[in-house]
Amino acid sequence: MTYTPHPARYQDMTYQRCGKSGLLLPAISLGLWHNFGSIDNFDNGRAIIRHAFDNGITHFDLANNYGPIPGSAEENFGRILKKDFSGHLRDEMIISTKAGYTMWPGPYGDHGSRKYLISSLDQSLQRMQLEYVDIFYSHRPDPATPIEETMGALHSIVQQGKALYVGLSNYTAEQTAVAVKVLRELGTPCLIHQPKYSMFVRWVEEGLLDVLEANGVGCIPFSPLAQGLLTNKYLQGIPDGSRASKGGFLKAQDITAEKLEKITRLNQLAVQRGQTLAQMALAWVLKDSRVTTVLIGASSTAQLDDNLVALRNRAFSQAELALIEEILA
Repeated sequence: MTYTPHPARYQDMTYQRCGKSGLLLPAISLGLWHNFGSIDNFDNGRAIIRHAFDNGITHFDLANNYGPIPGSAEENFGRILKKDFSGHLRDEMIISTKAGYTMWPGPYGDHGSRKYLISSLDQSLQRMQLEYVDIFYSHRPDPATPIEETMGALHSIVQQGKALYVGLSNYTAEQTAVAVKVLRELGTPCLIHQPKYSMFVRWVEEGLLDVLEANGVGCIPFSPLAQGLLTNKYLQGIPDGSRASKGGFLKAQDITAEKLEKITRLNQLAVQRGQTLAQMALAWVLKDSRVTTVLIGASSTAQLDDNLVALRNRAFSQAELALIEEILA
């Protein structure tokens, strides 16, 4: 059946300026890290992407190694684009991808060399059947490659028309400051930074957010729900089929009694606010004006809807913020 986007898709979404650029991003963006690979149900992934777009989510975030198998999320996304978003609808979307982690064997399939980044993006464009991406990221810093080479490759990619903007991911505050300076001198300003940030992972508050603000760079935190810890999923133990039960990035041993107590208390506060724990956790990340958009994952359209409700109540009282700090301490 032919897909026709919902005519009121932009009505309820909030769009925020990305740093000092002209680009607006939706307050919630969709990441395709999980649930869109070759081992996942294609029709379910297609339904999630359609539903996201119908609700004003215009930004879709990928990386060369997303799957499994690596590359298959981009391939599936490309198939969905061709089926449902051809023609002018591409101009209503922000599509991003990254390179920096191991993608193919040998010395040229990893890290931050010019050879790897440009080759990887060429492969990503082929998998997604695109002429360009809107944002291309250096997925992680490479201590063995001069930062001038990595940033120079990002600059060249924009000059070649293969990306409209460039970004960084997983760079420390100090590394970010240097990279942003190099990019500015080259004439391709850094648009955005993608760090891990949640109530449980707060290193970005120790300098990175200040560097981004000072340089007019946007911020798009990933894992705002701490791989599902900041949901009600684990309040009664580890359910079958959950991420912790599969032993991936989130492991059963990560769910300690101390962490469960914090999750339980946070959930109680969320209920008092009229939210789920996931909704409150997303709102908490978005409360900082330096955060442009928050990157979520979704395994179903229902889960996506639950996350979108977070936008209805993003305000916190000083008493609520103080209680959250007390719980997390």
